[in-house]
Amino acid sequence: MSESRIDFRQAKFLISAPDIAHLDEYLPGDVGVEIAFAGRSNAGKSSALNALTEQKGLARTSKTPGRTQLINVFSLDADRRLVDLPGYGFAKVPLAMKIKWQAALGEYLQKRACLSGVVVLMDIRHPLKDLDLQMIEWAVASEIPVLALLTKADKLAQSAKMKTVNKVRKDLAEFGDWVSVEPFSSTKGTGKPKVLNILNGWCHPQWLTEADKPE
Repeated sequence: MSESRIDFRQAKFLISAPDIAHLDEYLPGDVGVEIAFAGRSNAGKSSALNALTEQKGLARTSKTPGRTQLINVFSLDADRRLVDLPGYGFAKVPLAMKIKWQAALGEYLQKRACLSGVVVLMDIRHPLKDLDLQMIEWAVASEIPVLALLTKADKLAQSAKMKTVNKVRKDLAEFGDWVSVEPFSSTKGTGKPKVLNILNGWCHPQWLTEADKPE
């Protein structure tokens, strides 16, 4: 079946919500398709979103990790959305806030029926920290495909980059086809075509043409 290409440059800010309960208020029915972006607070998540959508200011970037403290939603069209989840792990915020963020992330991954895929972003120089693995395990347990995106790939020489990519692929091989691994650079454009192809596929799940996602 042929699939129409999604123009990710059409992404527009839709809403911000502190947790999934408020997200349900803004987007009742949990319908359509959502692709979530998650990662440690210094993984370059906002830069990646801006690069993929070719919009410098779509997702706010900051020199202070952890600026994203809300679930930020961007619409691609009437049925499809990109979701920027709160950064985790590094941010210098009170422990209570970190716990709240973690709870919101887990709840979103486990309960959001329209979630079609999760991009877990990791600095290629420091991949697969405990929280990264937890995010991947949460998603796979919910039968949601994951793209492990190794950001800042321009910071490594080609040989070191591929060595890391291959090691991460080996470390995540236990998850089978549920997880793919790609290097990415927001500044150089490394990996962008492959990432957009994966996201485009996630934008066309079977349930989009059905009343509800099958349980």
